[in-house]
Amino acid sequence: MSSSATDRGPADPGIPASALDPAIAVRLKRGADGLVPAVAQQYDTGEVLMLGWMDDEALHRTLTTGRCTYWSRSRQEYWVKGDTSGHFQHVKSVALDCDADTVLVRVDQIGAACHTGDRTCFDADVLTVGHGTDQ
Repeated sequence: MSSSATDRGPADPGIPASALDPAIAVRLKRGADGLVPAVAQQYDTGEVLMLGWMDDEALHRTLTTGRCTYWSRSRQEYWVKGDTSGHFQHVKSVALDCDADTVLVRVDQIGAACHTGDRTCFDADVLTVGHGTDQ
């Protein structure tokens, strides 16, 4: 999903006010760039799928459309998961963490969640954990 003249993103002072519910917006703790991390989790298995970024408008779109919308930091535009890949994320629930600085989106993932084609963004580079005797 490409940006338009009225969708310029979180860091642009010219961006129009989001339609996000003010009761939610006032609670969010955003980074300096106006973004909050959004963790996508498979709703029925608990599998962590990916990490994306949302501003108020992306969160509003996610809540109102039932499809995950993220802010692409590299492309500087909104994108709806699945619009180009066909790998959709159908939203089941959305929650804020205890500090309101991270969003958890529980989804029904259709196809791969990762742009590499892996089921999750955490499948390809699993690190070894050493188990010491000191606990």
